[in-house]
Amino acid sequence: MDRIVDIATDGRHLSVHRGFLCLEERRQEVGRVALDDIAAVIVHAHGVTYSNNLLTALAERNILLVICSSNHAPVSLFWPLAGHHGQGARMQAQWRASKPLMKQLWRTIVTAKIRTQGAVLSGFALRSGGFDALARKVKSGDPENVEAQASRRYWPLLFGKDFRRDREAEGINAMLNYGYTVVRAIVARSVVAAGLHPTAGIHHRHRGNAFALADDLMEPFRPYVDARVKGLADAGHDEVCPDVKQALAALTALDLPTGSGVSPLSVCAQRLAVSLAKSFELGKALPDLPLPPSQIEIAALREAVPPG
Repeated sequence: MDRIVDIATDGRHLSVHRGFLCLEERRQEVGRVALDDIAAVIVHAHGVTYSNNLLTALAERNILLVICSSNHAPVSLFWPLAGHHGQGARMQAQWRASKPLMKQLWRTIVTAKIRTQGAVLSGFALRSGGFDALARKVKSGDPENVEAQASRRYWPLLFGKDFRRDREAEGINAMLNYGYTVVRAIVARSVVAAGLHPTAGIHHRHRGNAFALADDLMEPFRPYVDARVKGLADAGHDEVCPDVKQALAALTALDLPTGSGVSPLSVCAQRLAVSLAKSFELGKALPDLPLPPSQIEIAALREAVPPG
């Protein structure tokens, strides 16, 4: 599977040599990874430098370079100008997509997210009975903001009544930030590879968000990050350490249930992006989304974590 390369040590220099991403410290090579094996490079460290040849090689292979702040949330993504041979036509179809189509797509995405949130709670033997009912309440465009209603119920049930989702906080919130960064990079890469423009979102439309579409499409995958972080927290982890990073980066290879069997999360993200491009071209909502996981699948996700 495609690898996530995390740069967490200060002062590293990144370059390319004969198809490899090379890491140097004080002009001595300390590691290398084949570019063809990489899905994204995530940088948290300070004082990191890059060669222009590396940036070109990353763009040519559609590998995202993600720059993170101290809270492990992404602040910048480097993406290629050309990601698909038919991207011109697909982007035009994307820009011309009607409001009813956008609303139908958003309804499908929100419904899938809420059903998966309920499945996560059920997998942890937590109260989840109201989530199927909430999913059925979602209308075209989610005008009643059922997504927010579900979130207000979901977080206290999953992490305790005192938990508040705060991107700037440490502990569980920082682990969630890192997991979302990994998934966002995978989804953003899939969006670009499908010939779509990442700025033109379905629902997220903040003028400063260059990856609004990736933020839309990653919503159904967020609960898998939540489940892994819950498992990590239950195992005694309370910070973004190397073991936590490895456990969260491994989500890209997590097998998800689909209508045609199981597929890794990274493949599901690719299918979703391609199906969205077809939806824009045909004017019909045809998103290819994974199915809600079973309790057994969530239990496996919960247990596959290192001890704290």
